[in-house]
Amino acid sequence: MSSRQPKQSMSELKLRRVTEHIQRLRDDLARPRIRVSEASMSLIRYTKSTKDPLLPTVWGPLPKNEDPFYQPQSTGCNCVVA
Repeated sequence: MSSRQPKQSMSELKLRRVTEHIQRLRDDLARPRIRVSEASMSLIRYTKSTKDPLLPTVWGPLPKNEDPFYQPQSTGCNCVVA
């Protein structure tokens, strides 16, 4: 009886691994998908309609109030004297 116990545990382990693999395959199958052509067109539309402040040669310079990287110039030397 003791020699048979490890074989059952190995078969249970294999069954669990196969069951987990099947579940992963089902999850992959249920994942929503779109065609590559649709994804490409969506990406092209996004890049054409969204201004990128790092590409001023394409979009032109952005106004300072729309530029997320603009740091306002402060007057003075910003020195702290204690």
